[in-house]
Amino acid sequence: MESTVIVALISFFGTLLGTAGGIIASAKLTDYRLTQLEKRFENAAKSLAKIPVMEEKQKNTDRRILKLEREHNRTQFVNMN
Repeated sequence: MESTVIVALISFFGTLLGTAGGIIASAKLTDYRLTQLEKRFENAAKSLAKIPVMEEKQKNTDRRILKLEREHNRTQFVNMN
């Protein structure tokens, strides 16, 4: 074989291996980043799921405070008379 053909074949296989390696590395990086995004999304979804519970607790707390304020105001009014 001529030396130019051998050089061309070596270049071809080198390019093929380099391209395949780049594709594999890129796929691994993409997979890693997707995994990290999924974890962040799950954490955000868990946080959002807690909001209705926290809102209900806040409403209950507000009601209790209003009730205590009314009782306190009534007691002050009674003590003034």
